[in-house]
Amino acid sequence: MSDENRVFIFDTTLRDGEQSPGATMSHAEKLEIAAMLDEMHVDIIEAGFPIASEGDFKAVSEIARQSQNSVICGLARAQLPDIDRCWEAVKHAKRPRIHTFIGTSPLHRAIPNLDQDQMAERIEQTVTHARNLCDNVQWSPMDATRTEHDYLCRVVEIAIKCGATTINIPDTVGYTAPRESAELIRMLIEKVPGADEVIFATHCHNDLGMATANSLAAVEAGARQIECTINGLGERAGNTALEEVVMAMRVRNDIMPFSTGIDTTKIMGLSRRVAQVSGFPVQFNKAIVGKNAFLHESGIHQDGVLKNVETFEIMKPADIGLNAANIAMGKHSGRAALRSKLKDLGYEVGDNQLKDVFVRFKALADRKKEVFDEDIVALMQDSAANTGDDFLQVKHLRVVCGSDGQTADLTLIVDGQEQTASTTGDGPVDAVFNAVKQIYPHNAVLQLYQVHAVTEGTDAQATVSVRMEEEGRIATGQSADTDTILASVKAYVGALNRLRVRRGQVGEGADAKQVSMYSH
Repeated sequence: MSDENRVFIFDTTLRDGEQSPGATMSHAEKLEIAAMLDEMHVDIIEAGFPIASEGDFKAVSEIARQSQNSVICGLARAQLPDIDRCWEAVKHAKRPRIHTFIGTSPLHRAIPNLDQDQMAERIEQTVTHARNLCDNVQWSPMDATRTEHDYLCRVVEIAIKCGATTINIPDTVGYTAPRESAELIRMLIEKVPGADEVIFATHCHNDLGMATANSLAAVEAGARQIECTINGLGERAGNTALEEVVMAMRVRNDIMPFSTGIDTTKIMGLSRRVAQVSGFPVQFNKAIVGKNAFLHESGIHQDGVLKNVETFEIMKPADIGLNAANIAMGKHSGRAALRSKLKDLGYEVGDNQLKDVFVRFKALADRKKEVFDEDIVALMQDSAANTGDDFLQVKHLRVVCGSDGQTADLTLIVDGQEQTASTTGDGPVDAVFNAVKQIYPHNAVLQLYQVHAVTEGTDAQATVSVRMEEEGRIATGQSADTDTILASVKAYVGALNRLRVRRGQVGEGADAKQVSMYSH
């Protein structure tokens, strides 16, 4: 492909994506997602914010060491200690990148109380410092879409002169519209000296639902890097979704003759895994990767698809890693069939993991007449959310319900030790949650409790999602089971485990919001 038609994909799932309230990932999960992105041939992986915490620094460092294909990037504020810490983390990569930024709009200049000249000096100093450490430097003027155009041109020129090789233009608050996005990139390329020597990038948030459209409009205007995340994960309403921009360029090559090096057949597997580890389920009608993206209920649609699938589908399921073959799964299915089905659904499992999942699958198949793909996905999510390595684990639950009241007898394993409680409550779920709190006292507040059926029927699995907050830290938990109350306590305990991890990342007494305040 020609250089002018080559679009680089910059994935920030592990940085901006993890800043979604409650989307904390463990160290092992970050390494796993990074390996999947690397295998998918994502051009640049923003692995984290090294100075934010010791955990982030370690994750970025190890991702840098394990990467084979991708450029590994770390984020740094326009401060010398940030940049030094970032370089210490990414320097182990085959192709490292430092990404430094500062807020340039009037609103953001007021925060550090810098006038335009003072901020220009800060940009010159920090970009120069970054370039002296690394020959691949990206610079971002945070809130660029609300920055005065003359000043934006001025600071972009400074960054280029100081050695930045990529200039990223963030729509930090999802404020712009596609035409404005294109005009802004076009203006910078035309007006800024040296613009032809760097790559312009775009980073769009989805507050008004236009992130993907804004990113593609910027590419049409000359940007050659899109910052995005798997499933559109990210601050507030999220970011441009990787799967949307990649498939849009592929499907509409007639009007967007751009290409990427992404292996699209791995999209669905990565989408499901990110949903798993982040605790953010993909909405059913989400473009490309949603459960309903390739389903048809209307009789007219069904008839058309049966006659010619192209009548109502603009892409093939196989293009994103969905296998059209249907293996009926049930209690007579063996390990080979389960492994094949898991692979079709995007899960590659080792022998030990397959053994554990097979036991869970058989138990589920004994309780259900038919096991659907959605059941198996829920099973994998529950398997990942409740492991033998967790600090808190559910061992036994017995609940009695009725008009005379509700009681719960619960046994948890707490740091390897069994503890039991018997409690009452205003309903079975309340009784169970009271039992957890009696065994493991905590100050976390339940912000969300949500139940939905994975499939239809009275034997359907229920997927329960909870969201909890503790001193500014937010964590989610999710679990699935044909027993809704058991799924509820597993999800609740899962969120407590994540809060414990997040507490360790930030540190006792620290401002938890600092971990997620540096988004652009």
